[in-house]
Amino acid sequence: MIIWLYGIILFATGIYSYFLIDPNITFFQSPYWVQFRDWVVYLGYYRRDISWIVYLTLLILLFALHFILVKKYKHQSVILLAAFVAILGCISYPIFSHDLFNYLFDARILTHYGKNPYLFTALDFQGDLWTRFMHWTHRTYPYGPTFLPLSLIPSFLGVGKFSATFLLYKFMNSMFYFLAVFFLNKKNKRGAVFFATHPLIIIEGLINAHNDMIAVSLGLMGIYLLEKKYNIWSRILFLFSAGIKYVTAPIVILAPSLHISRYMKLLFTFQIALIVYLCYRMEIQGWYFLSLFVFLPYFAGFIENLSILFAGLLLSYYPFIRLGAWTADTVLMKRYIIFVFIGIQIIYTLSLLVLKKINVSNYKNIQKK
Repeated sequence: MIIWLYGIILFATGIYSYFLIDPNITFFQSPYWVQFRDWVVYLGYYRRDISWIVYLTLLILLFALHFILVKKYKHQSVILLAAFVAILGCISYPIFSHDLFNYLFDARILTHYGKNPYLFTALDFQGDLWTRFMHWTHRTYPYGPTFLPLSLIPSFLGVGKFSATFLLYKFMNSMFYFLAVFFLNKKNKRGAVFFATHPLIIIEGLINAHNDMIAVSLGLMGIYLLEKKYNIWSRILFLFSAGIKYVTAPIVILAPSLHISRYMKLLFTFQIALIVYLCYRMEIQGWYFLSLFVFLPYFAGFIENLSILFAGLLLSYYPFIRLGAWTADTVLMKRYIIFVFIGIQIIYTLSLLVLKKINVSNYKNIQKK
């Protein structure tokens, strides 16, 4: 029953993802679609108080069901859970990000116009209607060399149709997620359930469809192959992963062992340092932290204990949902929210360490007696 309840919450989350849909987008020529779009646009743009309450409620439910499903992981069907989430990934709208539209147009520059996206920007094609949905139209292609070939697949298959290309990209992104869960499940069912149902993965990786999701999936598949001694194929996947956004670069020199060695801890520390650098250099963004999940097979306990931080990252969308566009004031409010949750996370983590030391000390005293 809990899986079907989870499916209902996911469906409601999918509907909510359209609350801030760009009013210029028309996916279907249907009066039913127009009615639905007008309804969600009204709630998302003109009743932001209701929109925030709905988002907060869904987020609480997603986290609550996530904890329950992980706790009862032995009784869950990982494939069914992943299928439900993957369907959400296919049908949802990237509510908090316009990056997906940049991915689509970057590929379109090559497939439709025959130009190099590393040399041309969206502003060079101002007459194209797709530019209405984009932000950052002034930049050239900013990603690594391995992401472009992947984004060309839905672009070619979409034959220049926006709706088809959009849905094909979402489908491809969801399939990478599904493969990550599938290979994780071969090694550790609990880890697979944790990954499959984690709200940060669902919202930033699938709904917002950041390409970090694909990088993480390739990395996790590569780790499985590495442990199975398919060294060449695993290294190829690691290189493809790192070549998307470079943030998963530490896995390229991963050692073929699940043993938590000093070397492994050093790589994980470097991964965290990369995220901190990105947050300092750019802005604190929730999707940067998706790269931590590449190390889930090795540091599951540590990543699971970061739930407070992950919740804060998702709650930091409050200024955008409640007040509208990102401005200097709303960005500052977002940072305050994140820093508060970082502080709570640090206190919580230190408390766990102190309790662990106390328990170890008590155990040693009992052994002596």
